[in-house]
Amino acid sequence: MDPNHSLLFVALLVLCLAVNGVTGYATVTGSVFCDQCKDGERSLFDFPVSGIKVSVTCSDENGQVYMSREETTNWLGGYVMRFDGTPDLSNCYAQVSESGAQQQGSSSSCSIASGPAQKLKLMFSFFGFETFAADVLLTQPVQPMSYCPKPPPTPVMFPPQVPIIPPPRQALPPPEVKLPPSPPKPQVPLLPPPQAPVTSPPPATSPPQFKLPPLPPTPLVPFVEPSACSHQLWMRPEYRCYWRVIGPDTKVAVAFGLIAGRRYGTDMTVREALDGRGEAYKTLLREATTALLNSYNSLGFPYNSIAVITHTNLALLGNSQHDVLMTAIRFIKANSGTCKFTICK
Repeated sequence: MDPNHSLLFVALLVLCLAVNGVTGYATVTGSVFCDQCKDGERSLFDFPVSGIKVSVTCSDENGQVYMSREETTNWLGGYVMRFDGTPDLSNCYAQVSESGAQQQGSSSSCSIASGPAQKLKLMFSFFGFETFAADVLLTQPVQPMSYCPKPPPTPVMFPPQVPIIPPPRQALPPPEVKLPPSPPKPQVPLLPPPQAPVTSPPPATSPPQFKLPPLPPTPLVPFVEPSACSHQLWMRPEYRCYWRVIGPDTKVAVAFGLIAGRRYGTDMTVREALDGRGEAYKTLLREATTALLNSYNSLGFPYNSIAVITHTNLALLGNSQHDVLMTAIRFIKANSGTCKFTICK
């Protein structure tokens, strides 16, 4: 899509919202993971936790709480809160509620809140509509899992031992002993030393040569810096090596879940979703699919994969043209950044 056409499309959407008298609101998104190894950070052994209560609390300069809200994580471990109007969320923090974590109730489940509260970060602002995100929150089990790596044992330090040196003794002069004269030694004829047989060394042989198989190509590592590519670039064959987790033939119902499957059918593929245009729901699916691919490919993309799926399903559940259009606008803005693609070899 031409950049001028994109700006015109966004301007028309804003005009429609203004005519309908739509007011702004702010959303807060995040996720909760189970810290199975109790190491205080997210690792390969951790997984998202559902049914955990998360609270967002806002305080003024004196520490007085002027706004607070709770939400429960969904089956993907994510949570979304909506604040109507234009509230000031610049000094708000998200954390796992103590009562919300304890409701798990099993010694093998993540039932203990862990880690500090995370401050909300402004990710998107557009005509009174704002999106905030918080870093990953952690919960812990009572005991770490048996397959977690064990910490190295702490070495025991012993004080150095000082050797005890006895005082020197006063040396006594040795007694004088007179030896008798030794008898003369008999003359022994000298014989030539025996000659050792000379043997030639064995011929040198070179070790057998082993030919190593060729190494497989190194997989591409996700970009650490932000990278946002449009749906036109994702459809080009020279960038096919950047597809991760999902492929062009992956079904939309598999990538986004049952809610999207009911709306778009179980046969639509991701490649077909990138061609969507002409109406709000097709535009939402196109930009959501592009945002999902960018989230898998760049660690610095404004939305992670869980947030993309959650926002898309919430817009579809609302059955509101307003929610669908606003979600599509957010994804269009996020997908309009700098693309780090290079031609695949």
